[in-house]
Amino acid sequence: MKKCLLISGGEFCPPGNREKFDFVIACDAGLSAAKKMNIIPDMVIGDFDSYKGEIEENIKTIRLNPIKDDTDTISAVRYAIDRGFDEIHICCAFGGRFDHSIANVQTAAFIEEHGARAVIEGKDTILYSIRNSNLNLKREENSYLSFFAISDICTGVTIKGTKYEIEEGEISNKYPIGVSNEWAKDEAYIKVENGTAVVIVSKMDNNG
Repeated sequence: MKKCLLISGGEFCPPGNREKFDFVIACDAGLSAAKKMNIIPDMVIGDFDSYKGEIEENIKTIRLNPIKDDTDTISAVRYAIDRGFDEIHICCAFGGRFDHSIANVQTAAFIEEHGARAVIEGKDTILYSIRNSNLNLKREENSYLSFFAISDICTGVTIKGTKYEIEEGEISNKYPIGVSNEWAKDEAYIKVENGTAVVIVSKMDNNG
């Protein structure tokens, strides 16, 4: 799989496994975070309403019009999808404004519905997208595992290896029945036959 890392401008959180990425994009203020991580991005994309520093001449840059529909992150996502990356990781994505967190969830759905897998990392949270497919997640100690439908209905939902299991069930985006599950085995198996969802791993210290 071709993997692209997007560095956003939220709470500082280095990616869990940075060396595996084929391409790195800093999104506006994400360039400050990239510098803090000692990462030289392959591309910088943004309208630069947040980042005011210098951009090295050897870094390719796309300057966006500040009057636009797409966020800087969505613009970077489009760039990655257009170039065939099928797994897109976003770090420094959470923390700060609640509306930005909602935007990140919608960004994950956008990535999934355009044929790629999304992994969005924050300090105490990792979000995975899933659409008409399956996902295996190794046990994370002291963490919750939550499942949320993004499309109106997710059908054929199977969740195994957890405290609360479901097989070939139906989950709606209008009721949070999938919140705060826990691992019962070393690996959880999640499948959605039809629909788009996100699976969120959150530290218990944050939410318990």
